[in-house]
Order: sequence, then C-alpha cells, then structure tokens
Amino acid sequence: MSKNILILLIVQFLSAFADNAILFTVIAIVLQTSATASWYIPALQSVFLIAFVLLAPWVGAIADRYPKPNILIIANLIKASGAFLLLLAIEPIIAYGIIGIGAALYSPAKYGILPEYSQQQALLKANSWVEGSTILAVLSGMVIGARIADQSIDYALITVLILFLTSAAITLLLPKQNSSSRTLTTGISVFITQLKGFFSHPLCRFALVNAAIFWATAATLRVILIAWAPLTLQLTNASDIAELTFFLAIGIILGSSLVPRLIPFEKLRRILIPAYFMGVLIIILSLITQLIPARITLMLIGFMGGLYIVPINTTLQALGHQSIGSGRAVALQGFSQNIAMLCAIGLYTLSTSYSFHPNHAIIILGCNILLCATLAFLCLPKNLALTPTDKHYKNT
Repeated sequence: MSKNILILLIVQFLSAFADNAILFTVIAIVLQTSATASWYIPALQSVFLIAFVLLAPWVGAIADRYPKPNILIIANLIKASGAFLLLLAIEPIIAYGIIGIGAALYSPAKYGILPEYSQQQALLKANSWVEGSTILAVLSGMVIGARIADQSIDYALITVLILFLTSAAITLLLPKQNSSSRTLTTGISVFITQLKGFFSHPLCRFALVNAAIFWATAATLRVILIAWAPLTLQLTNASDIAELTFFLAIGIILGSSLVPRLIPFEKLRRILIPAYFMGVLIIILSLITQLIPARITLMLIGFMGGLYIVPINTTLQALGHQSIGSGRAVALQGFSQNIAMLCAIGLYTLSTSYSFHPNHAIIILGCNILLCATLAFLCLPKNLALTPTDKHYKNT
C-alpha cells in the first residue's frame, strides 16, 4: 500500500465515521422528540440525497478541474458547518441538507482521486481498501455516534465537528496533482450529454444500472430498519438500532475484501450472483423475529452487497478516468444512484402515510432487487469484460 493511499484511507475513515455518527445523532434527536411524524426520518434521508441530484452537473467537473485534495478539504468544512448548525439547534432537515451538500462535493473527489494514486492493475485492490475502511468507519461511526448521542446530543455533535476538521487537516498531506487540462465545462446541458454518452457504452450502462439498484436497496433498507427494529425486535433507541446495522456493515467489509479474488474485471457478469442472493436474503429478513437470526441475516446481506458494489465502482472509475474524467464519472454514478434512492425512499415514505407495515416493505424491496437483477441479466452486453485493450474503453 502506497503512502498516499494510506493517507487517503485515514482521511476517508474520519470523514465517513463523522458522516454516520451525525446521521445517528440526528436520528437520536428525532427519537427523543415526542410526536414526531412517521415521514420525518425518511424525509431527512431524502433531503441529504437531493443535494447529490441537484449538484451532480457541477461537482464532477469541479473535482476533475481542481486538485482533488482541495475539494476534499472544502467538502469537509461544509459538512462541519452543518454539524455546527445542529449544535445551534437549527432545524435538523436544514442542517442535514447542508451536510448533504458537502457530501455531494466530497464523493466525486474521493473516488476520482484513486486513479491518480493507483495504476489500473492496482485500482481494484485500492477500491477494496477504500470500501473496507469506509464500511469500518460506517460501522464504528453508527455504533459509537449513537451511543454518545443517547447520552448527550451536544457531545456527539462536538465529536463529529472535530472529526470533520481533523479529516480536512490530514488531507493537507496528500500531494496535489497538476490541474486537469480539461476545461471547467459545467451545466445541465453538458451533464446530460455526458450522461447520454455514458449510457451509450454497454459496460458503463450495465455498471450505472447496477449501482442504482444496489444503492436504492441499501438506502431503503437502512430507513426501513429504523421502523422495523422497534416493531419486530423491540429495539427502542438509536444505539440499539445502530448495533443492528453493525452486522450489515461487517458483511460488506468481508464481501469487499474478497472482490479481487472472486470477481476480477474479466468476470464482471458475476456481480449478478450476489445480487440475487441479496434479494433472497432481504425477503428472508422479513420472516425473522429474533435478534440473533436478524444479525446473521443482515451480515449475509452485507456480504453479498460488498461483492456486488465494489466491482461496479471500480469499472466506472476506470472508464471515466480514460474518458470524461473520474470525477465526472463518479458524479454521473452519484446522480443515477441518488435518483434511484430518492424514488425508492420516496415510495417508502408515501407508504408510511398509509400505515404500511415494515415487513411488507422489506418483502417488496427484496422482490424488487430480484426483478431488477433479472432485467439487468436479460440486457447483458455480449462483451462485458473491462480490459486495457478495449477500444470502447479507450474512447468513451
């Protein structure tokens, strides 16, 4: 592992830890407030995602035009300002929306920087390290953040604020590559043209669609668990729910670590196998009423999810780095997957207004990923391997 990748892992760990600690801090704020509407927590998640969708035409181009370490620093400072607003007792939806703006700016730079520090042969392994450290941060951030928030909301917010600022400070150690020769062409029309170009490439289209399937499923499952756990497992506070998702994160870490061995570039179509297993396991989760079986099932769901998403991310970064820029490619991925997440969470939010039981929502979610994976399989391009000699790969 190179020094730059190690620094990036530390930076990403601290920022992702703070991202998830503040999520469960906000959830703790909501749970400690009496008579909160059932739609409020899904709305919090939605306002976070809206920033990714609205800013997608610009954040990718910015990440490719300017040194990515600078973008990471600015993004962390924006997220820190959102945490500070929560500390001042500003409306959580507004403050969390500002954190979403920082996260939307952060994402293309975080993933787009990897090809600058890794050769293509090492890119898949670097992605596995980043995904593994990110999920470890998610895991620890959820549990520790929720536990601190259950004791003191203010202490939790101060901790998050310090972590965002520390991540920004350590980013100063990353070397800055020369600015890209690409001009800062931004705007909706340019973004739509790039999106059409990416979707015209069979491999890019396959990766974008499957990324959208995964993240729509993951985001909706996390929101459903907040309602499902109290009803089915009698878990009543933020730390208990966070500990439940701990096992989901452990599974993703394990799955991510095995990707280079099980799903190399030339075997990319294998990602549909864990997608099918993921759907079946989600349906099985709806039948479980005991804590230990629920933890085991969530860990298996996470394991399949890790095998599913890492090759997709790597494919899009590699193709984007050789064409429109890795930052723009990640922004396109973020746009499509966040549209999918907004639609999925929006439908779930609508269902809660009609007293739709979380178990039924989980069953529908599992069936949906099975259906989408089947459609993706039926639309598979003949040549799905990503190789350096692929002409389309070179000229996208």
